[in-house]
Amino acid sequence: MNKGFARPETRGLERRLGLFDATMLVMGGIIGAGIFVNPAEVARHVATPALIVGVWVIGGLIALAGALVYAELAARRPGEGGQYAYLRDAFGPLPAFLYGWSLLLVIQSGGMAAVAITFARYFGELTSIALPDSAVAVAVLALLTLINCFGVRSGSNVQSALMVLKIVAIAALVIVGFLFAPAGVQGPAPHGEAASGFAAIGAALTPVMFAYGGWQTSSFVSGEMRNPQRDLPRGLILGVVGVILLYTAVAFVCVQALGPSGLAQSKTPASDVVRLALGDRGASWIALGIAISALGFLSQGMLTTPRIYFAMAEDRLFFRRVARVNPISHVPVAAIVLQGAAASLIAVSGTYGQILSYVVSVDFIFFGLTGAALFVFRRHQTGSGNRFGVPGHPVTSGLFVIACAVVVVATVWNNPVNSLIGYAILLAGVPAFVYWRRANAA
Repeated sequence: MNKGFARPETRGLERRLGLFDATMLVMGGIIGAGIFVNPAEVARHVATPALIVGVWVIGGLIALAGALVYAELAARRPGEGGQYAYLRDAFGPLPAFLYGWSLLLVIQSGGMAAVAITFARYFGELTSIALPDSAVAVAVLALLTLINCFGVRSGSNVQSALMVLKIVAIAALVIVGFLFAPAGVQGPAPHGEAASGFAAIGAALTPVMFAYGGWQTSSFVSGEMRNPQRDLPRGLILGVVGVILLYTAVAFVCVQALGPSGLAQSKTPASDVVRLALGDRGASWIALGIAISALGFLSQGMLTTPRIYFAMAEDRLFFRRVARVNPISHVPVAAIVLQGAAASLIAVSGTYGQILSYVVSVDFIFFGLTGAALFVFRRHQTGSGNRFGVPGHPVTSGLFVIACAVVVVATVWNNPVNSLIGYAILLAGVPAFVYWRRANAA
């Protein structure tokens, strides 16, 4: 097993982030624009209010199990690199490199491009400014790149402010919907699509688990936290619990106002709830909330993910320039610019939607591997002096790994072509790994 976990230094990075920053990063990495539409997708699979809300609770518990695993990993291995470092120290450099490779080419850059386009569309709706979506997307990505190049504190302040605004927007949706929207018909959905069996619950969990993904990205900046062994585990747990409360409340209000059948038929459930409560003028408020949510997700991604490329370059598995830390801002400027450029290129190319269809088949492999890394760390007593342990381990940790494997198998079964393309992109990283390892061996 790689002994890189023993390296405590951060090589020019400044430890300036605390518990509040960690919690906001966790929540910001999870909450995107999807919560404003995903309750309807769930209602198309399960028929009763209890199941519609209950699936969000079940998904939240799975996410919490994952967060607990990552919390112990963060406590055991608090240096820079986060998930990349967990994979490297448990299984060697190749799986870790392939994770970073997938983030750059598929997972993170494709997701950021799609969300940037979403922001651009709502920006145009709010401002009536006639600009191409791709131009607005590139502009907002460039702005966030610049902000994060000024320093981790600058990027974190913007991210935390946007996260607070997201919480306010979601809370406003819940309060307005609960107090002012008339209750919808609460009987089971009459259409044949929804059901109540295990297969239907499993299908409903798919969009829910997508919505809950993202807690792991906060670990990427562990090397810039003042006390990562204490603050990152606490931030992971507080952040995920906070998201569970928000998501469950949104699902409850949507089903309360629209009813199971109305929710299943809605394309924009959050907008429909606010329209019932406030009339047509409420639509602009939802558009603003979605725009803020999208912007917050982009800000979080620009702050966290470049630290993976930095760690790869530090290990001599990527362009060496990416490992350079600016002496004034104390951040890896080249890595940040690389992330902004990659997301911008995908946004301009218009292929982001296709790339996103490859994400799940690849992403959940690394979720499962990271969960398995905890078993390796415990066996080798890596960071054995930490004060945090996953409750119920190895049962809870094992169930999380199994859940990830089930998602991978289900994704391949339902989308074999897209899954194979995703794996082809993943495997293309193997010769790249061999090249960089040989080129930088000297």
